[in-house]
Amino acid sequence: MDNLTIFIAVTAAAVVIQAGILVAMYLAVRQSSARVEALASEVRTKVLPTAEMAQSMLAEMRPKLETLVTNASDSSTIVRAQLERLDATVSDVIDRTRLQVIRADELVGRTLDRVEATTDMVHNTVVSPIRQVSGLVQGLTTGLEFFFGGKRQRRETVPAAQDEMFI
Repeated sequence: MDNLTIFIAVTAAAVVIQAGILVAMYLAVRQSSARVEALASEVRTKVLPTAEMAQSMLAEMRPKLETLVTNASDSSTIVRAQLERLDATVSDVIDRTRLQVIRADELVGRTLDRVEATTDMVHNTVVSPIRQVSGLVQGLTTGLEFFFGGKRQRRETVPAAQDEMFI
């Protein structure tokens, strides 16, 4: 056998193998196509009616959903406005309270200053002169008792005038 015959035999075998592969591919594609067709018909019979029903329900509910969204948006706007008003009111109350606390603090401070000034004035105008007069009277009493005879009576039962004073 010569080379040409071998070459033709090998080429013929390759062509036969290729034809077999192509036939197998055709059968596999045909089988897959049949499965895809069955799946497509099942989708048409089961899924499409459900999708159409969902689409019709969505078409029916669309106005209701739009109303719901509009109402939610309006409610959100109203709530936001009310919260802004509440914030302004609370801020105003806090500012007023702060001012009242400042005024009360100033009032208490002024009152304490006046009480202290009044205490000093009472001490200077009433207590000090009474102590001075009491000391003068005690000195005169002691001098007169000594001068008139030495009969010194002790006043142990009656406390001294300055012991009665307190402020």
